[in-house]
Amino acid sequence: MSTNNTASTELDFNTPAAKRHRNIRALKDKVASTGIAFGGISVIVAILLIFFYLLYEVAPLFQSASIERWTENDEQVAPYTAPGAGKTLYLTMEEQAEIGFRVTDAGEMVFFNTRNGDVILQKMAEIPEGATVTSFALASEYSGIFALGFSNGQVQVFKHKYRSTYPNGVRVITPFLEYPLGTEPFQLSEEAVEVLALNGSEEEWTLIGGQHSKLTATDISLSENLITEEIEADTSAYALPDMNIPANKLLLMPDRRWMMISGEGSKLGIVDMKAAGGPKVSQLIEATSGNITSFELLLGGNSLLISDDKGRTSQWFLVRNADNEWVMTQVRSFENGNSPIDFISIEHRRKGFVTVSETGNLSFYNTTAERNSLSAAVAKGNVEMIALSPRSNALLVEQDGKLMLWAIHNEHPEISWSALWEKVWYEGYEEPEFTWQSSASTNDFEPKYSLMPLAFGTLKAAFYAMLLGTPLAICGAIYTAYFMVPAMRRKVKPFIELMEALPTVILGFLAGLWLAPFMEVNLAGIFITLLFLPAAIIGFAYAWSCAPKAVRYLIPDGWDAALLVPVIILATMFSFWVAPGIEEMLFGTEMRYWVSQELGIPYDQRNALVVGIAMGFAVIPTIFSITEDAIFAVPKHLSYGSLALGATPWQTLVRVVMPTASPGIFSAVMIGMGRAVGETMIVLMATGNTPIMDVNIFEGMRTLAANIAVEMPESEVGSTHFRILFLAAFVLFLFTFMVNTLAELVRQRLRKKYGSL
Repeated sequence: MSTNNTASTELDFNTPAAKRHRNIRALKDKVASTGIAFGGISVIVAILLIFFYLLYEVAPLFQSASIERWTENDEQVAPYTAPGAGKTLYLTMEEQAEIGFRVTDAGEMVFFNTRNGDVILQKMAEIPEGATVTSFALASEYSGIFALGFSNGQVQVFKHKYRSTYPNGVRVITPFLEYPLGTEPFQLSEEAVEVLALNGSEEEWTLIGGQHSKLTATDISLSENLITEEIEADTSAYALPDMNIPANKLLLMPDRRWMMISGEGSKLGIVDMKAAGGPKVSQLIEATSGNITSFELLLGGNSLLISDDKGRTSQWFLVRNADNEWVMTQVRSFENGNSPIDFISIEHRRKGFVTVSETGNLSFYNTTAERNSLSAAVAKGNVEMIALSPRSNALLVEQDGKLMLWAIHNEHPEISWSALWEKVWYEGYEEPEFTWQSSASTNDFEPKYSLMPLAFGTLKAAFYAMLLGTPLAICGAIYTAYFMVPAMRRKVKPFIELMEALPTVILGFLAGLWLAPFMEVNLAGIFITLLFLPAAIIGFAYAWSCAPKAVRYLIPDGWDAALLVPVIILATMFSFWVAPGIEEMLFGTEMRYWVSQELGIPYDQRNALVVGIAMGFAVIPTIFSITEDAIFAVPKHLSYGSLALGATPWQTLVRVVMPTASPGIFSAVMIGMGRAVGETMIVLMATGNTPIMDVNIFEGMRTLAANIAVEMPESEVGSTHFRILFLAAFVLFLFTFMVNTLAELVRQRLRKKYGSL
C-alpha cells in the first residue's frame, strides 16, 4: 500500500511539457552562448581591423625611396642631346616635370620637352657687344630668379615662369621669361664678373660680385612709375673691403645681411654685410677636412650645405653664442663613402637635397630627419649637372652632353626615428629641442614632427586627472560599499554613476569658459580650499566622535556622512572668504602674479590644474563604480568571520576586504587611466593646446588625442602630416593596449594571490 502511494507521488520529468521546457531552455542557452561568442569575436575583430588600418596608413612613412628610368607609354624615355649650345650653368624643371629649362655659358636660355628634348622656347640673353657670360647666380629654386654676369662687369636678372591653360579641357603649359628687376642690365663692377650672388624679396634686392678677390655690392630698390606703370630701380653701389679670401663662389642669404664665401681648399668666410662700420668678415672657418666641391643654400636660405672631395656633406646655420653674437655652426653631417661629391641639387619644397658623386652615385638626404633615404647609381663616371623637379618626383641628369630623365618615389623623407622621438636641431633654434609644429605661413617652413611633446602632454594631463580623481573615487567607493547604510547607498551610487553620462564636451566647455577664468582670479582660494577642506572634515569627524551619545544617536547609524555636506560647503566658502587677506599677507599681490614674477614660473590661464580638476571629475564615476562593485561583491562571510574573531571594522576592511577586492580596484584605476589618456574634448577646450614639455602645473599642454582632433581636418589626405596624425593615433592605440594588457596581468596575479581568502 505504501509502495503504491510512493510511486504515485513521484514526479515525471519526461512529460511533454517538461521536455518542451528543457528544449526551450537549451535553445535559449545555445542562442545566448552563440550571441555572446559572436559579440566577443566581433569586438576582437573590430580592434584588429582598427590596428591594421592604422598600420596601413602609417607604413608608407617608413618606406625607402626608389628611382627608375622615366617611363612614357610603357617605354623608358631614352637619353637625348641637351638642347642649346655651350656648357650648362643651370638646369631645372617646372611643376609637372614636363618642361625643362637650361641656361648655358653661351647665353642661351632654352625651354624643352623633358621626354624627348624638343625645344619649346629659346631665348638669347642680350649680351653686350664683345662681352661673354662669365658667371651665374641663383636666388633660390623656389623663386626661379637667376642672374648672368658678363665680362664687361654688367649683370642681367631673369625669372623663368610657366602659365597653365586648359583649351578644350587639355592642359597646356606655356613657359616664358620675365625681368623682375627691369630689362636693363646693372653695372656691377668695372671688370669681369667672375663670381656672383643675388638675393632679396619683393622690392629690395642686392647683387654682389666681381673678381675673385675684389667684390662690389649693389643694393636695388624697386618702385612702380605711376604714369608709365614701369618698374624703376634705384641703385646704390659700394665696393667691399678686401676680405683676404679669394672667392670661388658666393652665396647671399635672403635677409641680405649674411654672405658666405667659398674659398680655396676648405676655407669658408662669413661676411656681415650690415656690421657697424661696413661689411666685414665675422668668421673664417676650415669647413671641411678636404676641399670644398659644392656649396649651396638649403630651401629658405637659412642653412648652408657644403660638400667636399672626401664624400662628406655638412649642414651649417647661424646660432647665437653666449655673447649674443651670430656664429655659423655646423649642425650635422652626411657621409657618402669616400668618392668626391660633384653636385648638390636642392629640393624646391622640402628640407632635402640630392648629391651626385664622382662615380655617378646619387644620394637623397633630408636634413631634419638626418636620413639618407636613397642611394643609387644613375651614371657611370662624372655627371655635368643634375636637376630636381619642384615636386621632387623627377630628376634630370646631364652626362656627356646628353640628358636622362628619372622617376623618383620619395614621399616622406622627413620622417625618421630621430625626427619623431629624439631632439632635433631645427633652423633658427639655439640648441636641439623636442618640437611639434606641423605648418606655418611660409613655403620654406621646416616641419617639426616630434611626437614627444604630444606624448608628454597626454601623460601629464592623465597624471593630474588621476592625481585628483583616484583618491576621491576609491575613498568614496570604500565608504559607500562598506560603511554606508543600504538606503543611503541606493541614492548615492546611482547619482555618482549618473555623472558619467554628462558629455565631456560640456565639461570642457565649462572648464574652458568658466573654471579657467575663475581659477585665475581665485588661485589662492583654490589652494586654501585644498588644504583647509580635509582639515575641516577631520576636525568635524573628531568633534562628532566626542559629542554626547544623546546627540550622536539623533542621526541613524550609517547616515553620518550626510552631515559632511554642509561642512564641505561652509569650509569652501570660508576658504574663499579668507583667501584675499591671506594672499595679501603672504604675497602682497595676487598669487598668480607672485608665481610668475617672483618664482619665475609661467602662468597660463588654461593650464594643467584646470585639466586635472575637469578631467578628474570625468574619471571619478568610472573608477568609483567599478571599485564600489568590487568591494561590495566581497563575500559577507569573510567580513563577519573577521569581526567575529575580534577585528575592528577598519582592520577588516584593510586586511580582508581590500585585498580580496584589489583585482577589481586595480582594474578600475587602469580603466580610469585609459579614459584619461584618450580624453579629447576636455583637454581640447580647457588647455591652450600648446605642445610644450613642461611639468609646471600652471602651463598647458597638447595631447595626442586633442592634436588629432585639431589638425586632422586641415591635413591633406596622403601627406606626411596626414600620416603622422595616424601615427599619433597608432601610438595612442598601442599605449592603451599595453596599459590594458599590463592591468590584466596584474589583476590575474592579484586574483590568484587573494582568491583563496
